[in-house]
Amino acid sequence: MDDTTRLLRWRLILGAESQQSFERMGGCALEGEAALMDQALDAIYQHGAASADGRKSGGRGAGREMSSPRLVRWLGDIRSLFNRDLLTILQEDAVERCGLKQLLLEPELLDNLEPDMSLASMLLNLMEQVPERSKENVRNFIRRIVEEIDRLLADDIRRAVTAGLDRRQHSPIPSAAALDFRTTIARGLKNYQPELGIIIPERFYFFARNHIAAHRRTVILDIDQSGSMSESIIYASVVACVLASMAALKTHVVAFDTSVVDLTERCEDPVDMLFGFQLGGGTDIERSLAYCGQLVEQPSRTLLFLISDLDEGGNQAGMLRRLEEFRHSGVTVICLLAVTNGGKPYYNADMAKRVAALGIPCFACHPERLPQLLDAALRGRNIASLFAEKGVNGRAG
Repeated sequence: MDDTTRLLRWRLILGAESQQSFERMGGCALEGEAALMDQALDAIYQHGAASADGRKSGGRGAGREMSSPRLVRWLGDIRSLFNRDLLTILQEDAVERCGLKQLLLEPELLDNLEPDMSLASMLLNLMEQVPERSKENVRNFIRRIVEEIDRLLADDIRRAVTAGLDRRQHSPIPSAAALDFRTTIARGLKNYQPELGIIIPERFYFFARNHIAAHRRTVILDIDQSGSMSESIIYASVVACVLASMAALKTHVVAFDTSVVDLTERCEDPVDMLFGFQLGGGTDIERSLAYCGQLVEQPSRTLLFLISDLDEGGNQAGMLRRLEEFRHSGVTVICLLAVTNGGKPYYNADMAKRVAALGIPCFACHPERLPQLLDAALRGRNIASLFAEKGVNGRAG
């Protein structure tokens, strides 16, 4: 082991407060993967945390920030930064030092907690550390989060999809949601009753729905399952199950890290789907897009949502090429850097700019905006300009 590597390792062990001392010894400022490692270790070991007497500790301490969103991200990142043996140690220390051990060993405590997205994200990241007797309690806690999201979004999502009707032809099947008011009123004007002030139509006209097999839309959700995307994964799972329940759409759900897993068969239950994700590992977006290409039957009637922070660990040029091919073939492609209801989302800003330069909308989205996004996509509206006007976080293309 050379001196540079030895200095780097000691610097990571001792934390940021030792940086100046190491620079005097010939060490450099941490960059790239080493900087990420340092931040991950700092999040878990709470470097500089206050001790019991209120003074700052001199080394990496033992904080008690149980639901820190920052910790959620670094719990995910350590999976790709450290080997499996170190990962096990770091996860165990995260449970011990960050106030999670009692929750995992006394899971009945979860039953008394209000649904909390940060805590749910942490639990998903730490599933390997959850004792067998606690897993059902963890599952129930996450289900409460899922049910809350479903109450918030499901009806609006269904209305958004219903609004994406085929308005070029009418249907003999009556439906209040699909009533063509304009045609019904225009053709019923001759039956206007002045004394009553109303029109009595001879016939009601209804738009044909997209659930006729030949007109169904295909929606593909290609979801990055790296640990830092855990909150987005929770929202995406709920949305996927709502979409899959609608006959008007053919929904596919794909999860990826360096491998690709098709979770479409789990669409009946969002909690079941969430437990199908294997959070952590590397990222190979290009490989996942290659798989999604096999699911496209009618490009002009296909929506592809790439939900990823775009930290591509595979072929970046290949990823951009496949996105461009989708777009030119007629597929509507939207890149969601994050689906989050608070805080500044992390994403690869340089790669987001390159994706946006292809003409693909690329931004982070608040969960409550998802129905509006679906409605705009199904109607073929200019999504980038729409969401830029609404001030959605991130880049809108």
